[in-house]
Amino acid sequence: MQEVFSHQETISHWERAARGEGVDWQEIYGPYRSTVDWPGSRFWRELADFYPSAKVILTTRDPQPWYESVFNSIYQGVLAQPPRKAQEDVRLTRIKNLTNSVVWEGIFDGRFADEEHAKKVFAEHNDAVCREISASRLLVFEISQGWGPLCDFLDVPVPDEPFPRLNDRKAFSAGSGSGLGGPNRGTEDRGTENR
Repeated sequence: MQEVFSHQETISHWERAARGEGVDWQEIYGPYRSTVDWPGSRFWRELADFYPSAKVILTTRDPQPWYESVFNSIYQGVLAQPPRKAQEDVRLTRIKNLTNSVVWEGIFDGRFADEEHAKKVFAEHNDAVCREISASRLLVFEISQGWGPLCDFLDVPVPDEPFPRLNDRKAFSAGSGSGLGGPNRGTEDRGTENR
């Protein structure tokens, strides 16, 4: 969602997608080379069909630490009452509503606080991606693997820098990683299908 904050003109497209209405994916993703995290990951099937030659990267991790991390970071932002000024900001309200409709209601059926339900949805998502995306265009990736498998899959050289760790709980708390991704305008295809 972080990119949605920067490109709020896309909010209406994502709202239509969340309602199950037709969306011109090229209109949303035209200048982008990849997508990472929400809201794109909610529409992985539609995007995989629309971009049939695109590679798909499914980042995986143990469901228990995943749940604890999301519950104690991103989800707490959902539960918190925003400051009055933020409540009056129509754009922030639309983004919060979009996040709720795409993620918390759309994926987790309003039951993210139910740990077993959330972990089941997480596992079912991973299973569905592995089942429905052909092996030739899918990388199942754990962040702990670092650059190697990712760069091999994307056929790009391994960067001469440490693998970034911007989406962990410590970074989120410090404000440097929001866990709210979106289309990635980067010059290298380093996008992931992440949850």
